[in-house]
Amino acid sequence: MAFFESMLTLLLVAIVFLQFSRRFRIPYPTMLSLAGVIVAAVPWAPEIAIDPDLALALLVAPVLFDAAYDLPPRTLRRNWMPLLSLAAIAVVLTAAAVAVVGVTMAGLPIAAAVALGAIVAPPDAAAATAMLDRFALPRQTYVVLKGESLLNDAVALLIFSAAVTAAASPTFFTGALAELALAVPGGLILGYLLGRLYMVVGLKLAGTLGGTLLEFVATFGTWIIAERLHLSAILAIVVYAMVIARYMPERQTARHRIHSYSVWEAAVFLLNVLAFLLMGLQARQIVLDLDPGRLNFAITFAAAVFATVIAVRLAWVLFYNRAINFLAARGRAKQAAPTFATSLLAGWCGMRGLVTLATALALPIDFPDRDIILLSALAVVLGTLIVQGLTLGSLIRFLNFEPDTSLDRDLARARVALIDAALAELAGGEDESTRILRDVYTSERKIAADGKHPREVSKLDKQRRNVIVAKRAKLAAMRRAGEIDDDVFHMLEQELDWAELGALPPGRDEIVES
Repeated sequence: MAFFESMLTLLLVAIVFLQFSRRFRIPYPTMLSLAGVIVAAVPWAPEIAIDPDLALALLVAPVLFDAAYDLPPRTLRRNWMPLLSLAAIAVVLTAAAVAVVGVTMAGLPIAAAVALGAIVAPPDAAAATAMLDRFALPRQTYVVLKGESLLNDAVALLIFSAAVTAAASPTFFTGALAELALAVPGGLILGYLLGRLYMVVGLKLAGTLGGTLLEFVATFGTWIIAERLHLSAILAIVVYAMVIARYMPERQTARHRIHSYSVWEAAVFLLNVLAFLLMGLQARQIVLDLDPGRLNFAITFAAAVFATVIAVRLAWVLFYNRAINFLAARGRAKQAAPTFATSLLAGWCGMRGLVTLATALALPIDFPDRDIILLSALAVVLGTLIVQGLTLGSLIRFLNFEPDTSLDRDLARARVALIDAALAELAGGEDESTRILRDVYTSERKIAADGKHPREVSKLDKQRRNVIVAKRAKLAAMRRAGEIDDDVFHMLEQELDWAELGALPPGRDEIVES
């Protein structure tokens, strides 16, 4: 009961803090981190431990699914060079640098030092995109920073799994490496097969509560099945999500898709809250149990890890910028060279979050120097979220990026094509309803061709929204007067909800975290 009360308290604090996040343009994970520390610091906070295996399955599997769902393979192919630089090389360099600091400064065993490096290496895209969504940034930069989150999580988790296995197994380099060689392709195959299986079963349950529950059962089930078969659960989830993202949306109804997206957004946000609470509670207990001398050393070591994490990413990204620009000047670069401003932004978008917390919580209870590693991981998360999160907006404004209208142009071109398809379907019809629709779409085509969204400027849609407001007022009055029962009220209310979604301008129909 004490943990549940702490969870509710954190949710309440988080809701209050998120209002500051929205008003002052602060990434919501930054506010969550502060809320988690505040709740964990209260005297009545319970002592809670989570099963390490459960931590990864519960906290990481849905986040990996959510990230992989939004990253199609063609985006990987189109941006393979910057993604490889950020998601693979930067993560490996960061993990290696932190491991060196761990061995030389704290005397950690090599496997424990590598595990610490893998824990703090992957930046959290949710923290960055929560801020980046609010600014007009170069489209390429935004796509790369979002795509990075999936790949760097996968790379870091693979390193983490190998390090934990090495710490527990003296025969790692003979048995475990061979097992890992089978786990990678096996995880890819399993993810593809389970994704195709979900396509069959999920479509039969689409639009039902059972179908929504199946999404979570299948995601967690994919992770657990992969673990039981000693395959890479990380890669299985990634491929599983990509298969579903490629084929499922065009087979779903609008209602099921809207419901599914909103449920997943809420679930991932709740997992962030849970991770910060669990990490804060464990860190609190560690601080209470450590003697003052070791605690002072732990704080100093955590500060060194934090500085290493920031410095390595920034140094590598700027080095990559100079190297690509050098090759581009000689005609050897296959992709457009990034500007110094975009590289500086990418280097500073290194905030850590949920994956770092989850992997730290997934350390076995008897893992060497677990207390030092947990405190260091929490320090990196808090440090990056506060230092980088609170300064990211100012940096973007200082860099003063040129407006990128490529997304608006592509949207306008696609809208015109869709309206043309509608007009082609209506061609030849001469009944009154067809003529009315044809006039509406012809008017919308003129608006879309000018690069605007029809619902933003359409007088018809504005009138529709005003009519819906009037209908809602009348419906509420009829309910209050007892003219209709609640079942009739809720059915008509739902009809008005869908009608309003169809008339709202873009951006007004989204659920946001902050």
